[in-house]
Amino acid sequence: MTLTLNEKDHAMLRGDNGPATKMAMSILVRMAEITGAKELLDITGAHIDSTVYIGDAGLEFAEKLAGLGAKVSVPTTLNVSGLDEHHWHEWAVPSEWARQAHRQMIAYQSMGTIPTWTCAPYQTEMKPSFGQQIAWGESNAIVFANSVLGARTERYPDLFDVCCAITGRAPAIGLHLIENRAGSLLLQLMDIPEALQLSDDLYPVLGHLMGKVALERIPVISGMNAVPTEDQLKALGAASASSGAVALFHMVGVTPEAPTLKSAFQGKLPRETIKITMGMLRESRRELTHTDSEKLDIVVLGSPHFSLAEFKQLAPLVAGKQKHPDVKFLVTSSRAMTQLAEKAGFLESLQTFGAQLTVDTCILTSPMLPQELKYLMTNSAKFAYYAPGLLGRQITFGSLKDCVESAVEGNVIRDETLWTS
Repeated sequence: MTLTLNEKDHAMLRGDNGPATKMAMSILVRMAEITGAKELLDITGAHIDSTVYIGDAGLEFAEKLAGLGAKVSVPTTLNVSGLDEHHWHEWAVPSEWARQAHRQMIAYQSMGTIPTWTCAPYQTEMKPSFGQQIAWGESNAIVFANSVLGARTERYPDLFDVCCAITGRAPAIGLHLIENRAGSLLLQLMDIPEALQLSDDLYPVLGHLMGKVALERIPVISGMNAVPTEDQLKALGAASASSGAVALFHMVGVTPEAPTLKSAFQGKLPRETIKITMGMLRESRRELTHTDSEKLDIVVLGSPHFSLAEFKQLAPLVAGKQKHPDVKFLVTSSRAMTQLAEKAGFLESLQTFGAQLTVDTCILTSPMLPQELKYLMTNSAKFAYYAPGLLGRQITFGSLKDCVESAVEGNVIRDETLWTS
């Protein structure tokens, strides 16, 4: 299959737009050829995941582009960095790591990007609209943009996302094309209580199960009696993109490309149907806890980054309470959401409670945790899935209310009511 380039593409490949653009376009063209793209398409936005500092190679790539004078050609947001510039001293971040991570931040900022430093760019004013062609990295952002917003992006990897941002082009493949966005797997919810459907508790658990059974397929969820909030859909997508490789899901009557079951499958029949029962959901929830211990050293919230609505939800749960002195309580978010939460008055009760906030980074990508913090608790299926492998820690999964009550008591407490009724 031959890749056809237009004159604008050829000009960038020749170096007419400078050496950085030439480098980016040469990488883009080679990747397009490997993926079998017939042509490239224009994008109107990008989100760069390469900002996460994971070693010298990524830093060298960023500084190489920056040194060549790279500038993005479309509005481009930045994923989490390797550190919170203002609070990293409060944690176990090595000074050399902080220095290198900061260099990488500076390199990407120099390219004319928007320093959002968040894994949830859909919470910013750069939130894409239905049908918008974009090139986004970061798995939870990709699945949210495709599924909840109806924008179009492939699962772009580190180092390639910035090439799309610089050139303003992307391979015309995969989920960029309407015909590739049809569902292939039907997940039918069977007798799931409405109280659970209305609760935040369901969505990370369902997402974890969905990722495991769907893998790279496009699942369609039917049988919902409730309309989930954006944060519930965020939790659902983030979990499915972690336990599997889901980049797009449809929920009948909820997500924009699935007003009906027929439209979700683009008039075709599902290739497979799986009936989702309470028993399957209970097992999925059990899988998210990796310890039998009730010990607790730290509660971690905000994976993906906490939204303003989540700050609003957390504030009354901690109001008038104080965490146990032996337990840390960490909320991670973007600088934008944290500033809005402060203006809204949601942070005062968190500070009184004894919570710590960190912005611009993620505990999964920064060496923040001291070695003595071994027992973690979270309400995030994404964090629960990755923490044992990436952090080497014991993790317990629970609801937001469970996390707060456990932090107060100093040991794990979980309310099983919604899962046993």
